[in-house]
Amino acid sequence: MIDTSSVGVFLGLDVGKSTHHGHGLTPAGKKVFDKSLPNSEPKLRAVFEKLAAKFGTVLVVVDQPASIGALPLTVARDAGCQVVYLPGLAMRRIADLYPGEAKTDAKDAAVIADAARTMPHTLRSLELTDKITAELTVLTGFDQDLAAEATRTSNRIRGLLTQFHPSLERVLGPRLDHQAVTWLLERYGSPAALHKAGRRRLVELIRPNAPRMATRLIDDVFDALDEQTVVVPGTGTLDIVIPSLARSLAAVHEQRRALQAQINELLEAHPLSQVLTSLPGVGVRTAAVLLVTVGDGTSFPTAAHLASYAGLAPTTKQSGTSIHGEHAPRGGNRQLKRAMFLSAFAALHDPASRTYYDRCRARGKTHTQALLRLARQRISVLFAMLRDGTFYEPRTPEAATT
Repeated sequence: MIDTSSVGVFLGLDVGKSTHHGHGLTPAGKKVFDKSLPNSEPKLRAVFEKLAAKFGTVLVVVDQPASIGALPLTVARDAGCQVVYLPGLAMRRIADLYPGEAKTDAKDAAVIADAARTMPHTLRSLELTDKITAELTVLTGFDQDLAAEATRTSNRIRGLLTQFHPSLERVLGPRLDHQAVTWLLERYGSPAALHKAGRRRLVELIRPNAPRMATRLIDDVFDALDEQTVVVPGTGTLDIVIPSLARSLAAVHEQRRALQAQINELLEAHPLSQVLTSLPGVGVRTAAVLLVTVGDGTSFPTAAHLASYAGLAPTTKQSGTSIHGEHAPRGGNRQLKRAMFLSAFAALHDPASRTYYDRCRARGKTHTQALLRLARQRISVLFAMLRDGTFYEPRTPEAATT
């Protein structure tokens, strides 16, 4: 929990693009500041320094530390203020406790300040981000945007293929991440175009991009083409739409590959890089997300705190004598939760992780529930690795079971 015993004024900031609204409260709850602040260094610095001179330690609290909240936090640190973060979901739940249905910048700033004053356990530490972590934050955010765009484009291609030629979609849809498939669809976007190009020619054309699967892929394509003899109305438009979408998808994949090289270069320069990637299932992208969201782990006193922050600490739903079991909470840092979940899935080749997963399944847990429990268990391992600065040590399945 954040120590607020020495704070002289709690300054809640509802950040905005051009202006922020600040609301200052003393530990006794007296309002000492309630104004809009331009998003410029001189104005922000003047307010921080004036409050510090009059009240002592200033605790600056925001509900959005990234993007538009980056400048006020940086200026606050430089002015000697403490900075913390009130998670947005917690802020909205706390706001429901205050009277009135209006949602204004002034009210939000007041809620943030009062929550920091009366409920310090809801606050999260914001350590000073070094240059590597700051750059990784931008690059991982961009990579996630590209991943979302790739998913959207892939779904659009699969939707069109399913509409006009379902058999062809069953062959090409699951392989859209492969360069050979996007290259093929860029040039031959319709069933008619694939038929016209011919089996032998297509094999030779895609062999440089897929030397081992070229023949098998084209055989599967022509088997799928032979399954459907009718032409669904509108199929002719595929020659226009599919190649365009395939080019867009190939460009996004190329951007992600180039971005991964940059992320990898930054990651290698970070002292915790090898510690994080030694954990089974943690690759370059996942390690970058962990650095961005967790840092060196020092802001979390225990593994349970880290699990709670990740939204992986189970919560019990009970009413009287009725207990409905434990459920993963909906809150937490979604980026961290997703990274831990996917890394748990990728770690099933690790004997210790597989044994833990199989044991959960044997107890009646579903695949997703077992992965969430494995992710929670790996949070404790990750916390210990960061705390001690040690690499992951493989364990025998017997030891993991015990």
